[in-house]
Amino acid sequence: MLTVASDIEVLARFGRALADPIRCRLLLALREAPAHPSDLADALGVSRTRLSNHLACLRDCGLVVAVPVGRRTRYELADERLGHALDDLRNAVVAVEADRTCPDAETEGCC
Repeated sequence: MLTVASDIEVLARFGRALADPIRCRLLLALREAPAHPSDLADALGVSRTRLSNHLACLRDCGLVVAVPVGRRTRYELADERLGHALDDLRNAVVAVEADRTCPDAETEGCC
């Protein structure tokens, strides 16, 4: 049975996906174009087993889909809007990083 996830669940899944640098790199690579796992593993410099685990996480989070192409499987973002969301999030974080309005950021390591 398909259910609609709450806003909190959706954001938590997105956060879990972005919590690992390899998954971030995977999402950015798939933002550029769909790809086969072997090509992604080579491009990211990780083993196919490790890549497979990260792709499974991204599938479980609902961010990527596996598309059968003959005897192979190609991966792509589940929705093209995710690419725009990644860009927007990256730009927002860069803008905040440049601003650094917290006076304790340097000494406390926060923000």
